[in-house]
This record gives sequence, structure tokens and C-alpha cells, in this order.
Amino acid sequence: MSNFNVAKFGGTSVANFEAMSRCAAIVENNPETKLVVSSACSGVTNLLVALANGVQDQQQRSDILTQLAEIHDAILNQLNDPTHAASEVYSLLDTVTSLAEAASIQASNKLTDHLVACGELMSTHILTQLMIERGINAVRFDIRDVLRTDSHFGRAEPDVAAIRELASDTLLPLCREHVVVTQGFIGSDEEGNTTTLGRGGSDYSAALIAEAVQASGLEIWTDVPGIYTTDPRIAPNAAPIAEISFSEASEMANFGAKILHPSTLVPALRHDIPVFVGSSKAPEQGGTWIRHQVESSPLFRALALRNNQTMVTLRSAKMFHAYGFLAKVFEILAKHKVSVDLITTSEISVSLTLDQTGTSGGAPSLPQAAREELEELCSVKVEHNLSVVALIGNNMSESKGYAKQVFGTLEDFNLRMICYGASQHNLCFLLRESEAKQAIQKLHVELFER
Repeated sequence: MSNFNVAKFGGTSVANFEAMSRCAAIVENNPETKLVVSSACSGVTNLLVALANGVQDQQQRSDILTQLAEIHDAILNQLNDPTHAASEVYSLLDTVTSLAEAASIQASNKLTDHLVACGELMSTHILTQLMIERGINAVRFDIRDVLRTDSHFGRAEPDVAAIRELASDTLLPLCREHVVVTQGFIGSDEEGNTTTLGRGGSDYSAALIAEAVQASGLEIWTDVPGIYTTDPRIAPNAAPIAEISFSEASEMANFGAKILHPSTLVPALRHDIPVFVGSSKAPEQGGTWIRHQVESSPLFRALALRNNQTMVTLRSAKMFHAYGFLAKVFEILAKHKVSVDLITTSEISVSLTLDQTGTSGGAPSLPQAAREELEELCSVKVEHNLSVVALIGNNMSESKGYAKQVFGTLEDFNLRMICYGASQHNLCFLLRESEAKQAIQKLHVELFER
């Protein structure tokens, strides 16, 4: 394992000159930080995605390009010597202009990846120059030279072995002599085409890079000081968690805690790399350490909420005492690349939710072709506007007495689906989206505030 640290800064952490300066100070205060992974400046990716979707109106396209220029100019103008960084940023903005025009004629996933990647490419030019001006021996590195993926544009899968080999050849030697500033979220396929790991993929790519260089630690710097018992915007008395296990944190990420991308912890878990989550706005407040082994493993650790859920209920008398029915259902779903998240069954029906990972944030949908095939087997009912509430903890299936406490608190809510027992670390249930926050609030008071 290397004796250096990887620090990843999210979009709000590099939103402007002041924010970038705070990032530089964090790097300065930890001499072990030798690799910095940066997102695009806050708001930039959304603007680039809008262009990639194909803006037909030339004036609207011009307005978005102006916004992009203004975001970066505001930081460049505060540098002592912006010449080189400005030249690189303006060159990339020219690329964005050309790609946006192409997208207005015919959009594609391949073009989208090339276009949205420009956000990270621009921010890292500026961040590197800012660090140099503060006396940090920084050098910018294009991560596409290392982070090799397949050609599934928009949601590329990394080639871990290739990343490790390329990082050893090119990235590690640089890290021994410099603080290396590079990009999150993006990579390249074998043909050199730019790819992305999907929205939220900056954390994931930082973890992949940390794994490849066998880092001693990974820091995720965001706009909140660590992981809380639930979202403080929902429950004002939510408390920070000083330390949490990989298993618990993975469950929280999977069930909607926006602090981490669901895939982030996988590379860190493979190589037992501790992960720190903190606020770049207030690093003095500390944060949350995520480790394999933790000192305390309480029955209840946190509550997570995931909105925009789609539930599919399949019902048929043919299921009664029959075999092979579920196999046929999942064969159809696999054929249409429909990923299932939660599932419950009875003698003549099965209810399941659709996996949201990789979607743009809206509710996942059941493709019409898949629905038509399923309807040849059974009746199909699709419901939207639902939420999953997950209670995260430890040894839950081996503990007694808490079910009354949990479900007694929820007696006034209509629970549509309950999943329990498959994991030692969660109990989750589906309910109407309009009631989800109130359910979180009541559970938090009962389980964490008494």
C-alpha cells in the first residue's frame, strides 16, 4: 500500500475561487495528499447535459455557452497568472461549442460523454494553476490516459486490471514527485473515445484510482461534514456519525444517502482503504470515517430515503404451487435489461421495485416490450410516486423486540412493501412518497432522539 492519500473534491467544493482556495488549503494541511480528483465546477455538468440533449434554438445554445464561460472566467480572473489555464479553458469551450452544434443535429451517448467530460477537464486546469500559485508542486494529469473502460457510453464499466497497470506506469511516478490534479467521472475506451461512469461517478472514479495506486486513504470532500443519522433537512436533530462500517455505509449509499455514490465503496472495500467524508467548507468540523472494523456497531445506525420508486406487481393464479414462474419473469426482465432492486412474493403474486442506479434521477420505467411479454404470463400493475425508507443497522435479523418499536411508530402509515432478512444491515419498506419524510421524522425521534 502506498503511503499517500487521495482527495476528491465535488462540484460545490470547486464552485468558485474561494471554494477552490479551501481545497488547496486542505491539500496543504495534509502532506500525504499526493493525488487530487476534481469534479466540474458546480452547475457546469447540468449545463453541458442540456447542450448534449440537443438544443435546437441557437440563442438558447448561445446563452448556455455564455453561462459556462462566465462560471470559469469568474475564477480565472482571480488568478495571479491565468494565461495558460485560460488558454486551455477557452480551447475546451470551443470544443463544447462544436459538440453542442453537432448535438443539436443528432445527439448520441458517445457525443454526450465527450461533451460533458469537458467540465472536469476545465476545472482541473484552473485548480492546478491555483495550487501552483499557492506554492504547491502541482501538475495536471488527464485521467483518460489511465482510467480505461468499456464503450458503454453514459455508464461505462471500468477495466480494473488495465487501470492498475496504467496507473503503475504513469500515475504513480508522478505522485512521488508532485501533487497530481486529475478528473473524476471520466475515462476512455480502448479506441481512445471519452467515456463517463454516469452521474455521481466522480466518487467512484476516485475510489478506482485510489485502488489502482494502493492509496493509504481516500478523502471525499463535499458540502456536508460527514454522514448523519439521516438527512438533517428532513430531521433537524440528525446527528453526525464519527465512524461507520463499510457494510453500513454501502447500505446507506444504496438506499439513497446522497453523500456517496452507491458504487464508491466497492474499490475501497476490495483493498481495505479507509474512506473519510467531510466538508470542504468546514474541514475543522471533522467528518465520518468509513472502515472495515469499527469500535461501535449499534442496532440502529441511520435512516435513508430514496424517492422516485417504481413498483411492479405481477399476479397470476398459475403461480400457486408452481415452479419456474419466477424464472420466466426474470428471464423476460433480463432480456430487456431491467434490473430489480427490492422483491417480495406470495403464493400468487410478486412485487418488485426497479433499480434506479444509472438513471438520470427520475423514476425508472418498465419498458413497454417487457410489459407486453409479462402480460402473456400474468397481470401487470405499475405504480409510481413511491419511496423506500431504509433503517440501517447491525445484526438486525438476530435481534429481538425492536419490530414493535419500529412498526408501532409507523402504525398510521400504509406500508406497501416490506423487505427484511436478506441483509443483517437493513430493514426497508415502501410507502407513498407524500408520506416518506414524515415517516423518517417519526422514526428518527423514536429510534435516535430518545
